[in-house]
Amino acid sequence: MQLHYDFEESIGYWMFMTSRAWEQVLNEEMAPLGITYRQWQVLCWLALEGELTQTQLADRLRIEPPTLVGILDRMEKAGWIRRQPAPHDRRKNLIVASESVEPLWTKAANRARQVRARATAGLTAEELATVKNVMDRIQKNLQPAEMLEKVV
Repeated sequence: MQLHYDFEESIGYWMFMTSRAWEQVLNEEMAPLGITYRQWQVLCWLALEGELTQTQLADRLRIEPPTLVGILDRMEKAGWIRRQPAPHDRRKNLIVASESVEPLWTKAANRARQVRARATAGLTAEELATVKNVMDRIQKNLQPAEMLEKVV
């Protein structure tokens, strides 16, 4: 049996392959700094949203909570993050970036900007704006109907 699918026409295929290439290059760039791609993602979510519970963070990373525990253990041991009890529910831990991670964050963010520049080399500002617009529209198209009603 031969499986057939029109991968060349699949936007999902192109997004996945692009994401995979992005992750691989970013992981290679972060390695000399002693940080993995997953650890970088944790810091990115904390930079974007502030403190998050472990459950929220696992959801954002699209990984199982037990997998996240190992990542957070290593990050806490390195002094990059702190776990602190959530004030509204002491059974939950909030993950907070520690001040000691700032020098690493600065170096890693610079590397991420270099990867971005490499990935977008040769693209015009108009093309980049189109890519952002298209990706935004795809995300909105894929939102559940109840989420769209909240946005409108």
